[in-house]
Amino acid sequence: MTDGPAQAGEFDGKAFVRQLTPAPGVYRMLAADGSVLYVGKAASLKKRVASYFLKEQPSRRIALMVAQIAGIEVTITRTESEALILENQLIKSLRPRYNVLLRDDKSYPHIVLTDETWPRLAYQRGPRSVPGRYFGPFTSSGAVRETLDLMFKLFKLRSCEDSVFRNRSRPCLQHQIGRCSAPCVGLVPTREYDATVRRAALFLEGRSTELVDELGQAMEAASARLEFEQAAQLRDQIAAIRRIQARQYVEGEQVEMDVLACVLDRGQACVLLMAFRNGYNQGTRSFFPKANGAESCEEVLGAFVAQHYLEHRPPREIVLSHAIADQALLQEVLASQAGRKVEIKSSVRGERARYLDIARQNAALALGTELASSASQRARLASLQELLGLAQTPARIECFDISHTMGEATVASCVVFDAEGPVRGQYRRYNISGIEPGDDYAAMHQALERRFRRGMEDGVLPDLLLIDGGAGQLAQARSVLEALGVTGVAMVGVAKGEARRAGHEALVFPDGREIRPGAASPGLQLVQQVRDEAHRFAITGHRGKRQKTRETSRLEDIPGIGPRRRAALLKHFGGLAGLREAGVEEIARAEGVSAALAQRIYDALHGLEP
Repeated sequence: MTDGPAQAGEFDGKAFVRQLTPAPGVYRMLAADGSVLYVGKAASLKKRVASYFLKEQPSRRIALMVAQIAGIEVTITRTESEALILENQLIKSLRPRYNVLLRDDKSYPHIVLTDETWPRLAYQRGPRSVPGRYFGPFTSSGAVRETLDLMFKLFKLRSCEDSVFRNRSRPCLQHQIGRCSAPCVGLVPTREYDATVRRAALFLEGRSTELVDELGQAMEAASARLEFEQAAQLRDQIAAIRRIQARQYVEGEQVEMDVLACVLDRGQACVLLMAFRNGYNQGTRSFFPKANGAESCEEVLGAFVAQHYLEHRPPREIVLSHAIADQALLQEVLASQAGRKVEIKSSVRGERARYLDIARQNAALALGTELASSASQRARLASLQELLGLAQTPARIECFDISHTMGEATVASCVVFDAEGPVRGQYRRYNISGIEPGDDYAAMHQALERRFRRGMEDGVLPDLLLIDGGAGQLAQARSVLEALGVTGVAMVGVAKGEARRAGHEALVFPDGREIRPGAASPGLQLVQQVRDEAHRFAITGHRGKRQKTRETSRLEDIPGIGPRRRAALLKHFGGLAGLREAGVEEIARAEGVSAALAQRIYDALHGLEP
């Protein structure tokens, strides 16, 4: 059932409620311009929507929202659980201005133990595209890398890609420093490696006590066989695992638990997540959801739990610093999605209460740091507005830069900043072609034309456009925007200062004016940050393109290597990296490659004289 939006001032909420169904569903409150003010779910649409119009609102935020309602749309669902899931999907896609919005939806990193003849341990983020067993999730990349570092020291499993593993003729550096048993060259029997893989899995599953018992029995057996060197290695392994056990945070329990604490201050919120898996603390992660006027931690946490755990697999236990609405419903929905029991708790004692206290303290510290950073960012934006004479502070800043080496592999970068800092998900690079090598003006013109032609179609344009360069580059920007009919975008060139010294930059305006605010200007400091980020992003893209171009052309220039043989070689070695790692003998084993050709390939890829 759907009801379109009425005109502002004409919407009669009480009349609308009278014809509403008591069925469960989702409602969307709309403003006069059609934008979505709020998305909510209800066990009874009639009762829930009526509550906005039949009594005085306890919250100023809700009262303000109700005053703006020009229409309501509803969608009926079969159950309240379905309504909860649909509500989350709509909040994610519509991003209503009065809902609490979780801005950080990055995936969590995992450790994968691959399903291969010789399994390897690897870092994995994103889709589970690599076949194998996944352990985690971990709250940060640092926690994964710390665990992997420990795993390689303890179990000496391989970490290399298959393209490298298949083509080794001698042990690599990892073996020499005691972090790999070198299965690639047969220095460890299959049975022994498989046993080590099983023990590594026990460790990652948190079954350390069982693992220590098994290693102890193996140590005694090795001693009985007078294999004292192997017994000493097992003894050292046991000692290392016991040291790790001493750092266990949830004593005697193999818990799978997240502890969540929320703090609110000056309209901003922080939710700190402390993750425990198999009894070990796997680190913390701070989230800063957009509160949109929410006045209680209960509301923020309720929105966080729904939005976060409907996207990420929930643990068996979720401990909250505040009780939330719809706790039983959320438990039911999360358990259904996870295929096992999920408990949500807010009233806890003992160690769990201690973890909550720690989480609260860390959340308050993280929010204080974020507020200080936000205040500094707002001050710099205000200074920039005054410096450039803008009517209002720019909500979206874009900066373009060009990078090349003597005209080779020209790349343009576009970075995006908003009121909160860099928006890395919207950065773009443009590979420049069809121009005279080294013509920075033509490169800038091409990149800007591609960006703003697309921007006119999408309706996404910056308030302020920064160009890394002087009057010439700025003229290119002006001509592109005029040709496309783009208006309302302020343009400023950022010319390097004397001897390229930071703080001495000149800001160039389209009318030819120049100002030099000096290093103490907060507005110029923001311009420098944006310009430096564009420069870094452009150089990174240029170097990657240049390296790829040089290596590919180097391979094509070798006598006897045509397109077909080049493609076969790259497929055989899993890419240029694998081919570059291979020795002459390994290259010669590839189909159709003679010893002489293998030597030429090796010399070309390693810069050796023919």
